[in-house]
Amino acid sequence: MPSTIPIYRDHDETYRADSCRPLVEAARLNSLRLVALCHGHYPGKVLPDHAMPGIKMVGFWDASECQTWGLPWHFNEGLELSFLESGSQDYSVDGRDYRLRPDDLAIARPWQRHRVGNPNINASRLHWIILDVGVRRPDQAWKWPPWFLLSKTDADELTSLLRHSEQSVYRTVPGIRECFLKLSSAIETDQEGSNISRLAITVNDLFLKLLDGLRQKKIKLDESLSTTRRTVTLFLRDLANNPGNLSIDWTVEDMASNCGLHKTQFTHHVRCLTNVSPLQFLNRCRLDYAAQMLQSNTDISVTEVALDAGFNSSQYFATVFTHRFGCSPSVFKAQGSHLGNQQDGSA
Repeated sequence: MPSTIPIYRDHDETYRADSCRPLVEAARLNSLRLVALCHGHYPGKVLPDHAMPGIKMVGFWDASECQTWGLPWHFNEGLELSFLESGSQDYSVDGRDYRLRPDDLAIARPWQRHRVGNPNINASRLHWIILDVGVRRPDQAWKWPPWFLLSKTDADELTSLLRHSEQSVYRTVPGIRECFLKLSSAIETDQEGSNISRLAITVNDLFLKLLDGLRQKKIKLDESLSTTRRTVTLFLRDLANNPGNLSIDWTVEDMASNCGLHKTQFTHHVRCLTNVSPLQFLNRCRLDYAAQMLQSNTDISVTEVALDAGFNSSQYFATVFTHRFGCSPSVFKAQGSHLGNQQDGSA
């Protein structure tokens, strides 16, 4: 594997693009069989540079027993289709947990945080393909690779079905299994790109069958899922739910840039969604996190909490905290400690 792994930033929260290192280590230890073709930092036999650009990884694993590892929360550089051939598998997308059964197909869009295993991998044979369609946010226009053979009408319909519904797990239609089995055979026998034609034809057939299957399911589409407001909504959710974001020295311009928007448009969306300005929302998230830290960790100092929450001045932190919660951080911390002692004593 290449040593340099791209950094994926989702609204400036840093995730490394999934390197599958736990999977690679398990394969090295013969805990399972891993067979894959790839571009870039992903594990597997490296495809020639010119071969099927946009394919980040296509492959499968075959685990005959439960593992002691899982693939933690991550984002991909593209659209990921995962197909369970046999066994069972725990799978989570955007905080929602699933138990995959044979013939289930899971879809993760580039902006959807997901993991495989809860926390560990089950005995299973799992196939996947990761295809870069040139987007990182739900409002961006998809760009299918040049070897993608669906007509413009079909490609536009498939894009709409995938963008305007974020359902994650489907029971597959006939033909999907056969496509993944053909892919696995072509991957195993490939020698330095010898099966590129077979792979390209099968991947196109896979996406055509996916389109047919989604048509049959008569999915209810929601066009708001691909708007700039949806992008801002995801940004605000991640800001509130991921403490690592709070210590960043944000400006409104930085926030807007992470959403691909101008400052005025971004601010308008934030006010519509929260009724406060972007910096007011950020401070509210920081204060909520600080309050949680003060109550749950009595060993940490008020100054440490302030810095960890993203405040550069403990004095300013004390002022805004008192205004928000009606008492100073020190008093709030003492009250939390007192309540904790009462609970311990009554146990």
